[in-house]
Amino acid sequence: MILNNFKLVGKVAIVTGSSTGLGQGMCLALAEAGADIVGVDYVPSPETKKLVEERGRKFLEVVANLLTTEPIEDIITKTISEFGHVDILVNNAGIIRRCDAIDFSEKDWDDVLNINLKTLFFLSQRVAKEFVKQNTGGKIISVASMLSYQGGIRVPSYTASKSGVKGLTMALANEWAKYGINVNAIAPGYMATNNTKALREDKERSEAILERIPAGRWGTPDDLKGVVVFLASKASDYVNGFTIAVDGGWLAR
Repeated sequence: MILNNFKLVGKVAIVTGSSTGLGQGMCLALAEAGADIVGVDYVPSPETKKLVEERGRKFLEVVANLLTTEPIEDIITKTISEFGHVDILVNNAGIIRRCDAIDFSEKDWDDVLNINLKTLFFLSQRVAKEFVKQNTGGKIISVASMLSYQGGIRVPSYTASKSGVKGLTMALANEWAKYGINVNAIAPGYMATNNTKALREDKERSEAILERIPAGRWGTPDDLKGVVVFLASKASDYVNGFTIAVDGGWLAR
């Protein structure tokens, strides 16, 4: 039966940025499909842990600041120590800094590129090595953005990083498909999360955004549940190197 291909029972998923928002929503989606979760964030994820465990799955909390690559080995060590294997990586952690490009600082450039792209690559690399060692294949899912396709305004480092995520997704898929590793990405549209709080509170900008979204609303974490389970599951075994937009029709306009 086709629905069996979406089940994740017995799988272990590492999800970065697990404490709130889209990361929390994807943790819950994967848990509802049967996976145990390793939640990684720079702050604890007690609410996510509670919600995952209420769904009958295990939750391992790892507090780590992904602005550097230093925590990567510890994340993998704790995952393997607790569960014995890893099957899914969701690269969701990310930050955004807003300023006119003419005045954009080197620190804001480096911070955003470090967490959104550099650590994402090296964590993916480390998990891929584990997949190869296990000889199991695996699924890597990164969170891209509408700004993987568009330039945006006042977010030059974020645009560069998310364009990089889309490109890296294709590059890694090309190299790692031979190991049975699927590398894909999700490009959320305008979502009601911490990252968009300033936009949503700007009445003029918020109205302009909503006018362009055919669905007529901001997205929610629930809107990513189906696509993350699909990309994490056997159902997507022949999908590789693609970035799926979940945007209420934004890119169609």
